[in-house]
Amino acid sequence: MTTIIGVRKGDEVVIAGDGQVSVGQTVMKGTATKVRRLTVGGSDVICGFAGSTADAFTLLERLEKKLEATPGQLARASVELAKDWRTDKYLQKLEAMLIVTDGKDLFVITGAGDVLEPEHDVTAIGSGGNFALAAGRALMDHDLSAEEIARRSMAIAADICVYTNGNLTVETIKHD
Repeated sequence: MTTIIGVRKGDEVVIAGDGQVSVGQTVMKGTATKVRRLTVGGSDVICGFAGSTADAFTLLERLEKKLEATPGQLARASVELAKDWRTDKYLQKLEAMLIVTDGKDLFVITGAGDVLEPEHDVTAIGSGGNFALAAGRALMDHDLSAEEIARRSMAIAADICVYTNGNLTVETIKHD
């Protein structure tokens, strides 16, 4: 279980994720990295994932291939990944969700075939996702950067959700 948050404010987008890996009620690892930066064709994309790690890596590899086929077009690559995820018999069994950004677009990609853009420039997934989302939305009106909002939201989620910890990986990307 985990929590991932994506925050867009001003010219920056941040994805942050905690480091807890749990199996049942046991914490197996507290320092996992669930946020990654991909560089494809000279363009950076940040991805955060919740769910099965092996499944998430499979999806990240697929996303990378889609980005190679459609350089600089995160929306198109995300839709193509979601279509494959929904229709491919092997991919349908994967249990994970992704938050992705190129600094301009911010999407949640699900196995149900959804590519969702957040309505209020904050999105979150995982076991503590609703806590982080509520905190992030409440903090958006304050004079805080995207990173400060993400960090504070994740701290609140970690205080509430037993499957979320405070060991964060934070990646920032700016857009023009």
